[in-house]
Amino acid sequence: MKIVVIDGQGGGVGKALVEKISLNCPNHEVIAVGTNSMATANMLKGGKIVGATGENAVVYNSQRADVIVGPIGILVANSMLGEITPKMAEAVAESEAEVLLLPMSKCHAKVVGVQEKKLADYIDDVIAEIQAL
Repeated sequence: MKIVVIDGQGGGVGKALVEKISLNCPNHEVIAVGTNSMATANMLKGGKIVGATGENAVVYNSQRADVIVGPIGILVANSMLGEITPKMAEAVAESEAEVLLLPMSKCHAKVVGVQEKKLADYIDDVIAEIQAL
């Protein structure tokens, strides 16, 4: 299974996801895709994975993924302080991959009714979903 982790800004959420996915799903291919080079570099510290950066990397890898994981902002054009371009959001939304989103409130999109949890708990939920696929 090909798992694409998308993150922006400093890549901290993506790094935590990559670490946990690499540890719990070692037989799956993990690709870290950052909206900027800092995010990609930080995610690459999370495991023995490959990485790519930028709009085209998001578009290209979204179409080839079995699972896409990231903060909810990857579906919202111009979120993450403008790092998510409309093409990036569209690529994720139109992908046939299973899309697993973390409900982060910093991207001006909030999912009402979602239980407030710590990031680590949301990441554990992502791991359970991947393992169930």
